[in-house]
Amino acid sequence: MSTAHYDVNGDIAVIRLDNPPVNGLGHALRQGIVAGIKQAEEDSNVNAVVIIGSDRAFSGGADITEFGTPKATAEPNLTTVINFLETASKPVVAAISGACMGGGLELALGCHYRIAKPDAQIALPEVKLGILPGAGGTQRLPRVIGAEHALNMIVSGAIMPAKQFKGSALFDDIVEGDLLESAQAFAKKVVSEKMPLKRVRDLKAKHPNPAGFFMFARNTVGAVAKNYPAPLKCVDAVEAAVTMPFDKGMEVERKAFVELLQTPESSALRHAFFAERLTSKIKDVPSDTPTRDIKSVGVIGGGTMGTGISINFLNAGIPVTLVEMKQEGLDRGVAAIQKVYEGRVKKGKMSEDKAKACVDLLTPSLSYDDLGDVDLVIEAVFEELGVKESVFQKLDEVCKPGAILASNTSTLDLDKIASFTKRPEDVIGLHFFSPANIMKLLEVVRGEKTAKDVLATAMKLAKTIRKTAVVSGVCDGFIGNRMVGPYQREALLMLEEGATVQQIDKAIEKFGFAMGPLRMADLAGGDIGWAIRKRQYKENPDMKKVVVADRLCEMGRYGQKTGSGFYRYEAGNRNALHDPEVDKVIDDVRKELGITPRKISNQEIVERCVYALVNEGARLLEEGIAQRASDIDMVYLTGYGFPVFRGGPMHYAEQVGLPNVVRAMEPFAANPNTQPGFWEPAPLLVKRAAEGTGFDGK
Repeated sequence: MSTAHYDVNGDIAVIRLDNPPVNGLGHALRQGIVAGIKQAEEDSNVNAVVIIGSDRAFSGGADITEFGTPKATAEPNLTTVINFLETASKPVVAAISGACMGGGLELALGCHYRIAKPDAQIALPEVKLGILPGAGGTQRLPRVIGAEHALNMIVSGAIMPAKQFKGSALFDDIVEGDLLESAQAFAKKVVSEKMPLKRVRDLKAKHPNPAGFFMFARNTVGAVAKNYPAPLKCVDAVEAAVTMPFDKGMEVERKAFVELLQTPESSALRHAFFAERLTSKIKDVPSDTPTRDIKSVGVIGGGTMGTGISINFLNAGIPVTLVEMKQEGLDRGVAAIQKVYEGRVKKGKMSEDKAKACVDLLTPSLSYDDLGDVDLVIEAVFEELGVKESVFQKLDEVCKPGAILASNTSTLDLDKIASFTKRPEDVIGLHFFSPANIMKLLEVVRGEKTAKDVLATAMKLAKTIRKTAVVSGVCDGFIGNRMVGPYQREALLMLEEGATVQQIDKAIEKFGFAMGPLRMADLAGGDIGWAIRKRQYKENPDMKKVVVADRLCEMGRYGQKTGSGFYRYEAGNRNALHDPEVDKVIDDVRKELGITPRKISNQEIVERCVYALVNEGARLLEEGIAQRASDIDMVYLTGYGFPVFRGGPMHYAEQVGLPNVVRAMEPFAANPNTQPGFWEPAPLLVKRAAEGTGFDGK
């Protein structure tokens, strides 16, 4: 249970915060702090109080386990606790190490004095949840570091080391040695020298030209914030700190906090925050499941994916053996990896020594035999089942017992791939997204026979290489690509029905996607989607063909890599340019199919594309391919550019209201150009809409 431990060392009371892992300010901890202050005040032998956390965290802010529960706002709330500190009759010293963020920093600002370790992490990151600091952070921080610096911190949510604030009123001392000893010595000094009980609220937040500065800030922040209301509210609150008395400024902060809490953007950001933490929880795999040691990795394939995958492990300090079949391909792969590190050094993102250390962990090879001792092998070869078969049969021969055999397949049957080995329990899908060294998403595909410790190892490894891992069952395309198929198909069908390439992409980008579906297809490579479609046409002869896309691929227009796809591209330039040749192809296809083009609204474009995602997502939940709706959202937020401020497709559908989604789909089902049965709502969607709940039944 979280608590605050109270001890007395001589004449100094010590309140130690204890709510692992980051001392979240839960209700019990808040009660403990208040009780400790009262006890110290009542003890005539105590002359001062030190509040300290752990090495890992003074306090990381609110206790996320209490979000949405009565405990989150129960008295004493954080503002009340800070008032107890601020009005204490004896000096209160905050001793800060590790994370001091959000409510944790607000708590520290309520103390009379603050000392910190140089590497303590200081931040007010509330803006990342679509809100602002709600316990005086916007009012007190400008008073100790200046309005401009404070505004930058609050608007960005950036983490700063404590040493950067040396000499400011934020910290009275930056200490290297034992933190508790230093804090107690400082408290004794305060008492012996009869230093005043400094209150941050009594300081002035000044700026030489507040009217000009805050006008400039609004223009700058507004241009960047766009779909997010919180940053501009932060400007309002910091301006209040400069132009109003403290209590009036607190009223502005509180009003803005309450308003932001009700916005759909904050709801979406908070949903994403919790969704990311839920992905690691697997229903039938306990958190204490033993894992296998991964001390070395093999990667097969030195192309774009293979090199990107390799970089993830090199960055984490894990040796990689990169295997290619031909020297030319191997040299090209090694050169690509070296180029990435050279670029990072050039941009100042990595030291030369660090880059060299990473590259030195790479062992190029032309032989599978060099994979005999690695703990994990990931294949990133051509997406064809016969090729995968030969690779896995070879791995089965050369890899040591207990080695994990992983496939980077994006669509193929992992159970079939596992059957190519005598150890299907060691086979797992690790589907990276391109560019693999940059994209956060990792789909972890659990085969029918994948061992629980293999799955647990994959999830642990994902954290090591800083990926957001989402578990998927086996189906065509898993979670992400299975859903993106209908999404893109609807976009392609609307081309045939009357929309233009530019209109479709602009409508989806205005909705908030990083990139429209046709620009995305050009970036990914049209040949990849074409290969998948040809396989699907063969497997399902009744599947409606997307003729325009197929026709462009038949012409060799595969997107950026060929200089033309749905758009044309000039050498050395990734800008998507209108191509009249594509317009002609579209016109020709319409005539061939006997389609009279009609006017298609931007609303229809958005609804058909997004609700195609939602409906397929509901089917994935029904089938047990995805564990929970929030996992689907994380796939789309981290791998497909779905707008974060909308929270992912499933969350967005819940915000719209599932009955409204079902109703909006009805006219799409009557469209003669659609895939028969495609717009029939998934049974789970119909059920939850009738119940008036979200996808998880709540």
